[in-house]
Amino acid sequence: MKIKEICEKLNAEVQVAGDPEREVTQAVAGDLLSFIMGTAAEGSAWVTIQAHLNVAAVAVLKDMPLIILASGRKAPRDLEERCTAENICVACVAESIFRTCSRLSELGIEG
Repeated sequence: MKIKEICEKLNAEVQVAGDPEREVTQAVAGDLLSFIMGTAAEGSAWVTIQAHLNVAAVAVLKDMPLIILASGRKAPRDLEERCTAENICVACVAESIFRTCSRLSELGIEG
C-alpha cells in the first residue's frame, strides 16, 4: 500500500510528506532504537512514540520511508527538517501504538 493511502486510512496528520507514492508492506513497532535497528525490515513503516532526531537516523539506517508517531506525539522541528532532507514521511496519529498497529494489520500491512 502506498504511504499516502496509509496516512489517509489512519486519518494521520502528515508533518513531512516524504515520498507519498512509495509502497509499504510491513510495519514495526517499538520505542527502543537498538531493537528497531536490529529487527526492522528495510522499507517498513515504523510506529513509535519516540519523537526526537535519533529516530530519523534509525529510519535512514533501515531505509524506513514512514514514521508514524502514535498517541498524539508530534515531531519537533529538527526531526521534521532531517526527515524532509531524507525524504521520510512523518505522520502523527492520536491512537495508541497498539491501536495503530491493529489498524495497519486490518489494512493488510504485515508486522
